[in-house]
Amino acid sequence: DPSTRDPKVEDLSRHRDLTYEEFRRLARDPDLSPYEKIGFPDSYRSGREEAIFADIRRKLPNLEDTGKLVVDIGPGCSDLPRMLIDLCQRRGHTILLVDCPEMLELLPDGDRVVKMPGRFPDECAALIDRERAKVDVVLAYSMFHYVFAESNPVGFLDSCLELLGPGGELLIGDVPSLSKRKRFFSSAAGIRFHQHFTGTAEVPDVVFNRPEPGGIDDAVTLALVLRARTAGFDAYVMPQPDDLPMANRREDLLIRRP
Repeated sequence: DPSTRDPKVEDLSRHRDLTYEEFRRLARDPDLSPYEKIGFPDSYRSGREEAIFADIRRKLPNLEDTGKLVVDIGPGCSDLPRMLIDLCQRRGHTILLVDCPEMLELLPDGDRVVKMPGRFPDECAALIDRERAKVDVVLAYSMFHYVFAESNPVGFLDSCLELLGPGGELLIGDVPSLSKRKRFFSSAAGIRFHQHFTGTAEVPDVVFNRPEPGGIDDAVTLALVLRARTAGFDAYVMPQPDDLPMANRREDLLIRRP
């Protein structure tokens, strides 16, 4: 019975395999909620973005300072970027929002709010050149898996690193992890979670040491950490708090320039 399923594990099949052009179409669809426009069922984000934003603020302490330069890559159009815009205005930050024009039109304008339409980094060469080594905070939340599937994830990371000034912080957040998911569903807690979702006594079929093309696993995440560290940055894989909607199968990549 679908009514007995935990909303945290609602089927995401119709929200998968989205591209930059598909997000442009979703942004223009008046029948979709703000959460559906950014690729989520309502149950994943409705009433949960306050907790997500609190976690972002904990991981990016530069946001609590004043007069910083902030870049949000792929903010979408839900309440989350609005919270960030509001915080930036209260703290006197300048925020650059980088997304497709259709998404940016759905976000509020304001003092020190600069909208930069285009796909990052391919269509943002001027932005990167202008702000190179000047940015205090770069946020790319719940969008890296689309970069991984459609573009060049290493080039994306390198371009983000180019932006960071001394003491700058980069959070590539809410990254789906096949490895973390497998570890969870092979545990007793994960089996109970799966059985609650399916309403059956079945045990999840988890296979380790098998290539899964197109998926982000530990090898990908740790390779990005190593690349950032080799380039002179401090880099860490960070867990999400348990109250976030997909904490049992997603994690964050936090990078700081010394």
